Amino acid sequence: MHWFQTRTVSGAIERLQDMLQWTGIVPDEGPSQGGNYGPYIQSQRLELYRENIKTLLQNETSYYCFCTPLRLDLLRRDAARNREVPGYDNRCRHLTKDEVQEKLARKTPYVIRLKLEPTTDPWDDLIKGPVTSNVAEIEGDPVLLKSDGFPTYHFANVVDDHYMEVTHVLRGDEWRASTPKHLLLYKAFGWHPPQFGHLPLILNKDGTKLSKRQGDIHVEHFRNSRYLPEAVVSYVTTVGSGFGVDTSSMTLEQLVQQFKLEKVRRNNSRLDPLFLEESNKAHLKRLLHSSKRNDLVSSLHSIVAEAYTNRLDRLHQDALSVEYLMRILDWSMTEDRICKLTDLLLPSFAFLWEIPQHSLLQSLQAQHPHIVQALGLCTQRLQEIPDFEKDTVSQVLKRSAKESQIKFNVYMLLLRQVLSGLKEGPPVAEMMTLLGRQNTLRRIEYSIKLMTSCQAVPFAV
Repeated sequence: MHWFQTRTVSGAIERLQDMLQWTGIVPDEGPSQGGNYGPYIQSQRLELYRENIKTLLQNETSYYCFCTPLRLDLLRRDAARNREVPGYDNRCRHLTKDEVQEKLARKTPYVIRLKLEPTTDPWDDLIKGPVTSNVAEIEGDPVLLKSDGFPTYHFANVVDDHYMEVTHVLRGDEWRASTPKHLLLYKAFGWHPPQFGHLPLILNKDGTKLSKRQGDIHVEHFRNSRYLPEAVVSYVTTVGSGFGVDTSSMTLEQLVQQFKLEKVRRNNSRLDPLFLEESNKAHLKRLLHSSKRNDLVSSLHSIVAEAYTNRLDRLHQDALSVEYLMRILDWSMTEDRICKLTDLLLPSFAFLWEIPQHSLLQSLQAQHPHIVQALGLCTQRLQEIPDFEKDTVSQVLKRSAKESQIKFNVYMLLLRQVLSGLKEGPPVAEMMTLLGRQNTLRRIEYSIKLMTSCQAVPFAV
């Protein structure tokens, strides 16, 4: 729900619902799905707030305040000058009924404020334990209804929670100081309050507060960075604990089952980006061996197709096939090579999707004049083997290097450059079986053409 007209942001409701749907957190009720406790937007509940504010005016637990914005600003300036906490001086609380009626008759703009009591009853926080706070000593009477007829958060949240039959309120610790005001409102209405629990704040790794201006803490950022929703949920829900076990690979259903309110920490917690990486990696492995394996393949397909849009004609013909993508996923997860699918777009993995740049071939050819013949022999031997498995390919490479009279390490450097354009990377036999026999042979043949002609003939790889 939005609080005030000035805080209404176009599209905010839709974005919030979209993010909840992405994470799999579906509200029981809301603006889209409806329910028994609507409407769900505060601007559509103004009549309810007006009716309830009348109750507080009648039982004299609230009052009209006619102080102008100029006077309130002067109070704030005086407080700042005297190094005091800004607060209202409760001046209008002492107006007589006749004075109030006279101002109302003149249509003087007003707000409605709650009368704070001199002392506040202690209350039990579900997380913090017993809490005592005398809010009247710190601030003046708070506004409940503004001059435009819209409620403040303090008033709206109490009225909404009561009529929506909310039994437990779990919110950030920054709202703990306001709880005495909310409890006083429940008391003024004669309503039974819900139980309150205030969760520890989530801070940056360096201990500073999170800010809406930080683009990398928005849910949209994590989705656009291709983190799995399951990992993001694990990341956020476990920052303040509430769990006695490792949650990095838990599903939302498992998190719900394992959560214990009494295990939530009382102190603030810091985001640890490494946990998100490890959690995403764990969820990738889990999904890879589940019924959602095909969903991962589909996601990888769209990621690669989007990144290599202008180079698709240079990909080998099976580069986006389901079989090839599954092979890449299995390989990339066996030794924790990636944390998220977009890691497969890193330069070190570019050889999986496009023909490499052969920057070292000419220098290698100058050092080893018979390199073209060696590559030709390698092609022949690779075609001869019945199966294209890693161990078999490895044996073939050793024999080919010996037959070509080239040192094995130089031979591997050559083949690595031919296949990937890299100086370092996976073992060559592993790289070959990953690319597949046909694509391996195409790349070797293309390299031979590069070295035997002044200009490379266009070749689809």
